[in-house]
Amino acid sequence: MTAEHTRLVAALRGLRAGAGLSLAALAERTAYSKSSWERYLNGKSLPPRQAVRDLCRLANEPDGRLLALWEIAESHWSGRAAAPAPAPASTPTPPADESPRPHPQDAPPPARTGRRRLLRGRLLVVLASAYTVIVGGAAALLFLLLPDSEAQEDGPLPASVPFSLAPECHGAACEGRDPMRLICGIGPETLASYRTATGAHVELRHSKKCGASWARTWRTEIGDRVDVTAGGPTHSVRIGNKDDAATFIYTEMTEVRPGSTVRACFRPASADGKRECFEARVGGTATTTRPPQEKP
Repeated sequence: MTAEHTRLVAALRGLRAGAGLSLAALAERTAYSKSSWERYLNGKSLPPRQAVRDLCRLANEPDGRLLALWEIAESHWSGRAAAPAPAPASTPTPPADESPRPHPQDAPPPARTGRRRLLRGRLLVVLASAYTVIVGGAAALLFLLLPDSEAQEDGPLPASVPFSLAPECHGAACEGRDPMRLICGIGPETLASYRTATGAHVELRHSKKCGASWARTWRTEIGDRVDVTAGGPTHSVRIGNKDDAATFIYTEMTEVRPGSTVRACFRPASADGKRECFEARVGGTATTTRPPQEKP
């Protein structure tokens, strides 16, 4: 399994865990069987693109980021990402009225040429064997370390995922850092969700393991901006291009503790747009807030 495939599997497992979906539930609500989902979530086979979309739909998550991961993993899985082999150098063809006349000193003795070819062939075999052992051993280690969800069937996923997919910071160490890069974005809690007057969605997210919160947004427009704070520094993210507008965008994290109030503000790109803010308390009940009604 390639590194790209490993990242995709980790993201799918985190999405499934966060949504509380069992293998049986996935089989009932998609076109793929329980055994197929077991293979997809343990990295034994690459899921179809539609399976990734279905999981995002069931987890109520936009599929842009997961489909991007799938595209990268699929290109390596299928071999399309491999660099093409260099074309062999062509040998000039002598003119029709001339025949090549090799010089005796340029041609090595037949016995030496045969010996060189034999040694070169043996070297290639040794190198190929070593490569196979290394790659095969790595793949075997991956399959051994990834838990077998068929044995667990409908049980929850483990709290931690192999290959350093546990959170890499906590509390103050997370301040101002990327929640996805530091693995705080696997199975977070949604503190509050908000739909803006422009149709954008903003959520306040919280990771208990990281002791940090952040905001994420989607269905945005280029130039939109989201700020988040929990009484300390304010961290902002701006939608810079159409790719940002087509997927999840996250602010940096802010340190929080139980009882902390986290506040997010959305600033639309339009000059006449109004700033919209909402907040939630860590440890409180998740809420869905709607934009205020404009007065006639």
